[in-house]
Amino acid sequence: MTIAAQTTPRVNPNAPTLQKVLAVKHHTDRLFSFRIERPQSFRFRSGEFVMIGLPKDDGRPLLRAYSVASPAWDEELEFYSIKVPDGPLTSRLQNIQTGDEILLAKKSTGTLVLDALVGGRRLYMFSTGTGFAPFASLIREPETYSRFEEIIVTQTCRDVAELAYSRESVAAAQADPLVVEEATRQLRLFTSCTRETYPQAGRITHLIESREVFEKLGVPALDPETDRAMICGSMEMINDTKALLLQAGLVEGSNASPAQFVIEKAFAG
Repeated sequence: MTIAAQTTPRVNPNAPTLQKVLAVKHHTDRLFSFRIERPQSFRFRSGEFVMIGLPKDDGRPLLRAYSVASPAWDEELEFYSIKVPDGPLTSRLQNIQTGDEILLAKKSTGTLVLDALVGGRRLYMFSTGTGFAPFASLIREPETYSRFEEIIVTQTCRDVAELAYSRESVAAAQADPLVVEEATRQLRLFTSCTRETYPQAGRITHLIESREVFEKLGVPALDPETDRAMICGSMEMINDTKALLLQAGLVEGSNASPAQFVIEKAFAG
């Protein structure tokens, strides 16, 4: 009698894991943030992104790239998300509550990391909307302040209420015992709105072109000798800001070839 060999189902070692939601905060009717458990084995560099999501009805994972908004040393993982009513993932993700579980990929990656830049005096972090997320991570990273004398993080949103997360993140950095002295001395926030009356009105690209951002901050215009930059936002914003940096003489870098500015290509299409 022949006994059929029993086979053990293959387990994908790279499959995402389920992690518990620890906190959820709705900032506006379009924006929310949440924190989840961080597996002990999960490692990342501040500024990187990871795939997260939820199981579909058929059980297969529905994943999207999200920048980690917490620093690499944090024991939890924070994410900052927009709400899209008909979005395949965010239409469901916006309804998560404490105690729910979401999928987390095992590996992170990305170009918005300090290793992709050469040293300089001033670091700009240009963002729109939820593109601020990787910078929320980097402004709480001690190495950021040891690498640069001044860190200027910008966020442009449609409405004033949507600027709350960047203000809260900067305040958190300037109160964090790990970087409180450096962040208080070296970190600056510049915000602008495109649809509501606000002291700084307009897209960040227009404010760079008009030099208003530099005038209001009291700093020189972009200089490849001293300035470095990171860009994260919509595809249009990334491409337009990149063009302005190239025009100013800055060179784009990467993990393999560090230079004077980097963009997050995962979100640039």
